[in-house]
Amino acid sequence: MPYKKPYHWAKGIIRGAGVVLVEVHTDDGLVGIGECVATPSAPAIEAYLNVAGDICIGRSPFENTRLMGECYHALFQALGTCSAPRYSGQVLAGLEMALWDVMGKATGRAVHELLGGAVRDEIHYFGFPQGATAQEVADEAREMAAAGCDVIYFKVGRGDALDLEIARLVRAAVGPDKRLRMDPNESWSPVRAARMLRKMSEFDIDMVEQPTNAESIAALAQVRDRSPIAIAADQLVFTPQDAYDVCREKAADMITLGLHETGGIARFRKVAHIAEAAGIDICLHGLYETGITTTAANQVGATLPNLDDGNQYMNHLLEWDIVKSPDLRLQEGRLPILRGPGLGIELDADALARAAEGHIKEVEKNG
Repeated sequence: MPYKKPYHWAKGIIRGAGVVLVEVHTDDGLVGIGECVATPSAPAIEAYLNVAGDICIGRSPFENTRLMGECYHALFQALGTCSAPRYSGQVLAGLEMALWDVMGKATGRAVHELLGGAVRDEIHYFGFPQGATAQEVADEAREMAAAGCDVIYFKVGRGDALDLEIARLVRAAVGPDKRLRMDPNESWSPVRAARMLRKMSEFDIDMVEQPTNAESIAALAQVRDRSPIAIAADQLVFTPQDAYDVCREKAADMITLGLHETGGIARFRKVAHIAEAAGIDICLHGLYETGITTTAANQVGATLPNLDDGNQYMNHLLEWDIVKSPDLRLQEGRLPILRGPGLGIELDADALARAAEGHIKEVEKNG
């Protein structure tokens, strides 16, 4: 799925979202929809999904939790292959989403109703401006603030001077009342983070997401202990065990959490509930995805008492989407809770064919 413009972040430039579409077909003709992030290799993800799919044949989608356990065992624990709880989340998230979607369609209920019901009527998202230069980021931030986004989030970790220039121009563009958040994507050491956070505090930054290497809880805890700005964990938390450790070590003020990291809706909620018990809010995280993931995250976010009011929204990056309905464009930084059944989506067959054709051309071009 091509992006409207290049996506700049601390690790380089991304020009589109690669996803693997997952369909679950029932014997009475229902089709559940999900998607997996295709990085680093779409064929690898697809190969794992085919094995998981074989396990699901002839089983009820209402065995979702048991099926996911069996898939994890077969793919990542059996035959001495040890465990891979993080990678397994990326592999199985789309299948798990699709099972929830087909359960909702079978019962005529939105997924959030199957999870116990919504605790809110809408979800608030932050504006996520893009640009190669600080001025381009600031110009887009101004537009998003004017469109009603109360929280503006931008990427840093692109070099100290550029990072500070981005923060300065974005603050000037959106005014003093909008909340600013930034993400260095693990690119700062604790020493560098301490220096940058002191300088960034001049711009009244609301939160900084995962400034240090995600392999170390201790590094993030060290930064949070000294920081004048609230700190969020992101890539540090994929599993319930990760969430428990972060909460126990008091390493973060917030946890940014995604369906593709946790492995789908059920484990997402499990992690969110651990954070809730520790008094920590959850922020929806986005990756290289389509509106399918947006709707799934909307469904699970509807059920969380500790959901933040500035969540990540990635659809605006896409040149076009494969979701035909509902309309997923933000209205004043908000989306209503989707009412289903299932995830509540209809795919655009023409856009899907166009995306598949684009994938084939990309593969041929790259050999």
